[in-house]
Amino acid sequence: MSAVDTAVAPAAVRAAPAADADSLRARLTRRVQHGGWFVAPFLVLFALFVLLPIGRGLWLSFTDANISGTDARFVGLDNYREALDSPLLWDSLGHSAYFTLLVVPCIVVLAFLLAMLAHHIERAKWLWRLCFFAPFLLPSTVAGNLWQWLFNPGTGMIDHVFGLDTPWLTQKSTAMLAVVITTLWWTVGFSFLLFLAALQNIPRHLYEAAELDGAGAWQRMVHITLPMLRNITGLVITLQILASLQVFDQAVVMQDFGPGPEESTRTFVQYTLEEGFTAYRVGYASAISIIFFVLIAAVALGRMWLLRKREEGVR
Repeated sequence: MSAVDTAVAPAAVRAAPAADADSLRARLTRRVQHGGWFVAPFLVLFALFVLLPIGRGLWLSFTDANISGTDARFVGLDNYREALDSPLLWDSLGHSAYFTLLVVPCIVVLAFLLAMLAHHIERAKWLWRLCFFAPFLLPSTVAGNLWQWLFNPGTGMIDHVFGLDTPWLTQKSTAMLAVVITTLWWTVGFSFLLFLAALQNIPRHLYEAAELDGAGAWQRMVHITLPMLRNITGLVITLQILASLQVFDQAVVMQDFGPGPEESTRTFVQYTLEEGFTAYRVGYASAISIIFFVLIAAVALGRMWLLRKREEGVR
């Protein structure tokens, strides 16, 4: 090798990583530029319909704005102080939490059992799946009005079948229970579909190997089915908690848009809407909405943290 080649070789070696880095940077730039056109419509709609309303609501929460939006005066944290000191807010939050505690466990268990039934039944599988999922396709007003008629005291089908004469919707002790039953019938189909899809993805050879080892049906469920459904169960629980805390439609429809007997079915969302569109206190209602947003975000972030900790523990 000549002296010139010896001098040039180290420079070429040093230049090669730089050229590779420039090439990688150029490829990433092209991908961002090309992919940006696909992401741009979503980002525009997200900013227009999510970020902008949140920012607007946050600003209004610091004012005494009315429903007309005129003559809004900055009041600082007064709306938040009033909201946190309001018994109505804590009562409505308690009703939403009580509804959530009743609905979530029942939906998870019921959806799992229905999915197991639809997965293992041999004849007319499509019919069973349609029957379990069909109520979820109904609008909330239809489901609410249907069950309002079913719970009608004396003449409703519930009392007629069970020989009762219970004022389900006009009695404080049963009003929220009626909303819970309606919600279970109406929304269980979504969680049922998630569980059914997860059951169909469990490898069949796991059950065959367990059966060859002498494992019974209960042992196969405990040691195979339930562990394989752990992630989807966590997802269902999270989605149901978030949805249940936002309960509104079926409760107000079944109570003819009222708060129920002794205000027992007034939920957090209903209280917010009453303050904003009945009392015309948009600033105060915005502060309540921000409080609710923080609560929902805390639940979602708590779920993500628990999932990450569990994955780290498995590793």
